Amino acid sequence: MGDPSGAEGAIMSRYSLLEHLLFPRTQYNSRRLEYRLEGKTVLITGASSGIGEQLAYLLADSHVHLILVARREDRLLEIKAEIEKKSAQVSVFPVDLREETELESLLAFLHQLPDGLDVIVSNAGHSIKRSILESLDRYHDFTRTMAINYSAPLQLLLSTIPLLEKSQGQIINVSTVNVMLPPLAYWAAYQASKAAFDTWFRSVAPELNMIGILTTSIYLPLVRTPMILPTTAYQKLPAMTPQHVARIIGNALYTHKRSYKPWWIIFGQLGSILFRWYWEYAIPRRLRRKGSRM
Repeated sequence: MGDPSGAEGAIMSRYSLLEHLLFPRTQYNSRRLEYRLEGKTVLITGASSGIGEQLAYLLADSHVHLILVARREDRLLEIKAEIEKKSAQVSVFPVDLREETELESLLAFLHQLPDGLDVIVSNAGHSIKRSILESLDRYHDFTRTMAINYSAPLQLLLSTIPLLEKSQGQIINVSTVNVMLPPLAYWAAYQASKAAFDTWFRSVAPELNMIGILTTSIYLPLVRTPMILPTTAYQKLPAMTPQHVARIIGNALYTHKRSYKPWWIIFGQLGSILFRWYWEYAIPRRLRRKGSRM
């Protein structure tokens, strides 16, 4: 039996015709998900908005212990109050994952959980768009972006792998299709940090699988979350809803798929090979023309 709530139809109704084509319906079975999560403990980072928030709401009907992590305590408490009207138990842990002492306090909390830890959804992230010439005196842009997109999830997993091995758990990494395509100008800090963690995660996945830890990489296109609001150009581009992405993650929780990729990503990868010359020669000329008009 699939999801009886009709929520999928409501999600898809928000899409344009092009978005329907690019982001088709996701198979989702609420009963299988609830069975899989019965009595489990699930950690979600970046849980105060966007994908993390919607995933928490999706899991609210399950008998699960949700640990919601984000910087904004007020939002986490609002989400907790809403979810606990249903079946899930919720713990909130306000923390800035970029701060070493705060991250260490989260790790100490996780190691003291009486029922252990079963699932980590690594969703927290930071995006930034800025040209390299505007970044010459902004080294902190790179260190902050690397901290949240690479160093923090790396430290989180290094500490919790023994917990996940004990529970034979699962790690879900929320990534981006950008790591599978040629890098774009102006996005160096973001793309470098996301690619670094994706490479690390794929590299250790066989070792984790060997000891019984499931691994899943979710490669997403543009998603309508607060993170994209500063980029005006994105407002008119096709984008997934965070509710749809939550269902993709929910599906991965009970199917144990190794990865999710948009169906069209293969064409993007093929195009990046066939038209590599365009990226290497035409784009710099285009950027020069754009700069000369400013």
